[in-house]
Amino acid sequence: MATIEELKTDSERKMTNAMKALHTELAAIRTGRATPSLLDQVKVDYYGTATPVNQLANVSVPEPRMIVIQPWDKGLLKDIERAIMTSDLGINPNNDGTVIRLNLPILTEERRKELVKVVNKKGEASRVEVRNIRRDFNDAVKKLLKAKEITEDDAKDAQDVSQKLTDKYMKQIEDILAKKEKEVMSI
Repeated sequence: MATIEELKTDSERKMTNAMKALHTELAAIRTGRATPSLLDQVKVDYYGTATPVNQLANVSVPEPRMIVIQPWDKGLLKDIERAIMTSDLGINPNNDGTVIRLNLPILTEERRKELVKVVNKKGEASRVEVRNIRRDFNDAVKKLLKAKEITEDDAKDAQDVSQKLTDKYMKQIEDILAKKEKEVMSI
């Protein structure tokens, strides 16, 4: 059986991974501002392998509402363009034969509100994941207590540790969501 310290370390690792996943998902949500991370979820078929755009091209942001993609292999222009068009970004690429330009339109108020709902939905999924990790931690502590491997005081202390970890990560999720919501709603 695992010790309380091992359970804490494992739970903290899982909660950290949940936070990283939330960051990745939120980075792919288009605000009104151009960032190379918008293309993180776009994969191009490169010799039979789904490869991220940033591994096939130089991605830059020369203007606040424009992303320029310059592939290292010019033969990939059509493939990258097709991948962007089939993605859920909702951006039409402009291909001039050497680079692809993505012009980000200004988001309408209605679209920004929809994006805030998506952000909150992803945040709630992260909250549920953190709570599930806490539940698993507490269940493992109860098993240790039932097997008489720890005392009731140790079990109570472990549950306090579990709750403090959960509170810490819930606060981080709230901060991340507030920041992303502000970013989405700003023009």
